[in-house]
Amino acid sequence: MKKVVIIQARMGSTRLPGKVMLEIKGKTVLTHVVERVKYCKNIDDIVVATSLNKNDDLIVKECVSIGVNHFRGSEQDVLSRYYHAARKNNADLVIRITADCPLIDYTIIDNMIEKFLEKDIHNNVDYMSNFDVIENTFPRGMDVEIIKANALEKTYQKAKEHYEREHVTPYIYNNPDKFNLLGYSNNVDLSKYRFTLDTREDLQLIKIIYDNLYEGNHVFGINDIIEFVNRNPQAVKINENVVQKSLEE
Repeated sequence: MKKVVIIQARMGSTRLPGKVMLEIKGKTVLTHVVERVKYCKNIDDIVVATSLNKNDDLIVKECVSIGVNHFRGSEQDVLSRYYHAARKNNADLVIRITADCPLIDYTIIDNMIEKFLEKDIHNNVDYMSNFDVIENTFPRGMDVEIIKANALEKTYQKAKEHYEREHVTPYIYNNPDKFNLLGYSNNVDLSKYRFTLDTREDLQLIKIIYDNLYEGNHVFGINDIIEFVNRNPQAVKINENVVQKSLEE
C-alpha cells in the first residue's frame, strides 16, 4: 500500500496573497511544511499539488529547489488536482495537507496513519479527519485528512457543487451514507487555538512561535507550541479575532 502525502499549494489567496512563499526564519512557508512532513515515518512519498496558473511557477521552482515532487493541475477544481496527483503517483492512501500550515506536527500525521492502518479500521473506513468536520479537538493549522484512493475517485466522479470541487473532501464528510467516516481526537481539547496562516495576524503569531522555538528544535511539535503559548498567553491574542472562512466564501 502506497501512502502519499499531497500538499496543496498556490500563490492565490484572497486574504494573504502569496502566503506559501512568505519567509519565516529564512525559509518559505512551503519549505517549512515539506521539511516537517519529511520527518513522517509512515509515508512513502510527498507531492506538492499546485496549479497550471503561471503565478504558480514560483511554487514549482521552490519544489525543484528543495527536492520534492510536484504536480500541476486545475487551479479552481482542487478535487481534480488531488485525484490526478494521486493517480499519477499510484497512491493507495492519500494524506491531505495544506501548505498554509507551517506548524503542522508530523507526529500527528504518523499517529493518524498508524490508527487508520489498524486492520478493523482500514477494512471499514474510507476517510479519517482530525478537524471539525467530524471531531474538533486540534488547533486549526494541525489539519490532516486521510482518504482511500477509491473514495477519492468516487468523490471525483460524483461531486458537483463548486465548493465540493474547491475544498476536495466536503462531498465525503457530508455523505456519511455513502462513505464510512472516522474522527481522530486529541486527548485534550485544543480547538480554541489558531495556528494556520491566512492573515497578517496569523503570520505575526507564527513568526513569534518560530522565533522562540525553531533554533532549539526545527521540528518542534504541538506540545512545545502549547507550552509556549501557555507561558505567553498574550501571543495568541494577536489572531484571536480572526474568523475562519466558510467553505462557500
